[in-house]
Amino acid sequence: MTRPTILSIFSLAAAALVLLATPSLAEEPASPPNDSQWLQLFNGKDLTGWTYFLEKKGPNADGSKKMADVWSADAERGVIRCSGTPNGYIRTTGDYTSFVLRLEWRWPEKPGNSGVLLRMVGEDKVWPRSVEAQLQSGNAGDFWLIEGAALDTDPARVDPERPRHRLRTKTNEKPIGEWNEYEITFDGDRVVLKVNGDVLNEGTGAEVVAGKICLQSEGAPIEFRNIRLTPTAR
Repeated sequence: MTRPTILSIFSLAAAALVLLATPSLAEEPASPPNDSQWLQLFNGKDLTGWTYFLEKKGPNADGSKKMADVWSADAERGVIRCSGTPNGYIRTTGDYTSFVLRLEWRWPEKPGNSGVLLRMVGEDKVWPRSVEAQLQSGNAGDFWLIEGAALDTDPARVDPERPRHRLRTKTNEKPIGEWNEYEITFDGDRVVLKVNGDVLNEGTGAEVVAGKICLQSEGAPIEFRNIRLTPTAR
């Protein structure tokens, strides 16, 4: 039987120190969802998985406007472009209850108004029952509660003139022409709005129901890209 050398003793001691200094996998923070965990709601090429509704009023009083007159996919840039008129929306054909939704948007020409309608249920109309994550220029991060949708927020954020309007904590949008990111977490009855990485609004007490996700056409050209979703457990 060979005797351990001084060198081998030092090697074993060094290895033991490395093991003691290395954190266990259980201590590692949870990783964010990877690419394989995200469902791409927009495939970057066309509007597969989406349908539309347009208000029959003003320039569309005869109902002649179609999806392609308002919404188009630019496959070269991986972008959905909306002309902004007439009022209406595209919506997912699938229903979603609890999820993390991420998307990017920008105003390519001028400030305007739009929004992301969440858990949209009921008939198609302007505007359907849903919780709206506002996209109006300078107001991204606000909530609008449409057609009786419920949400409890900090009382200080309730608009005294329009109680269904719930104000963000600040404005952190980028200049017109630049891309912004929304991260929307709807988990059970709780919803959190992040704009460009900052939590700007949150609430609880929302109706837990499966519904559509809609992108509004509301008066000005707007573009969207990188629209993806990962369901959560509830």
